[in-house]
Amino acid sequence: MTAGAVADLLLAVDGVTVAFDGFKALDGFSLTLQRGETRVVIGPNGAGKSTLCDTIIGRVRAASGRILFRGEDIGALPEQTIVARGICRKFQAPGVLPTLSVGDNMALAARRDRRWWKSFGFGIPAAERTSVDAALAMIGLADRRDAPAGELSHGEKQWLEIGMVVATGAELLLLDEPTAGMGPAETARTAELIRSLGEGRTVLVIDHDMSFVEQLAAPVTVMHQGRFLKQGSIAEVRADPEVAAVYLGHTG
Repeated sequence: MTAGAVADLLLAVDGVTVAFDGFKALDGFSLTLQRGETRVVIGPNGAGKSTLCDTIIGRVRAASGRILFRGEDIGALPEQTIVARGICRKFQAPGVLPTLSVGDNMALAARRDRRWWKSFGFGIPAAERTSVDAALAMIGLADRRDAPAGELSHGEKQWLEIGMVVATGAELLLLDEPTAGMGPAETARTAELIRSLGEGRTVLVIDHDMSFVEQLAAPVTVMHQGRFLKQGSIAEVRADPEVAAVYLGHTG
């Protein structure tokens, strides 16, 4: 690896093993992400994809191996500390607050002071308001700013949560199955939205919808039984017989 590549390295998952009652959800798994890169991780159910996200964000502890973020080992840090360092995760199910407006959900995500009594009644700083405005425009919900988030469609709630992750200012975004429950049109819009995140942000997408993955046009890492299996373009992954045997061959 060249000196420039080392300088641009944002995340390194280095030989990580995670075990639950003797079952290895991750088994010596390694992955690196460069600054500004979008990467998709795919694999069959039980491959360890969500465990990978849980381990990066500090929800699950590795039995061995290291998680390096900006060159620092974050494997023993609490989740809230890791989030404060610049990693934010979007879960499969939208986590928006339905009784709050779209704008207030976004403003809460953008708050740098997380104490709840600082979040309401005093407005938000100008820099955070700018971040909220930009994120609302990016996800196409600027005209729904004052609508209760509970009135949004399923797809719009997913986009709002992506916008909330962006509004945190995190440098690394973890998106766990961002198209779950979406139809083809919403899935295509989500792929377009995620492609627009690449400038200045690093994005790790977990998914299994090959049509969606193809639309992202990003490098793909394939997991199987907690291990690294293959990596390459979507075309290379599709053409690989080993991947077809363990994953693609079992899709409808």
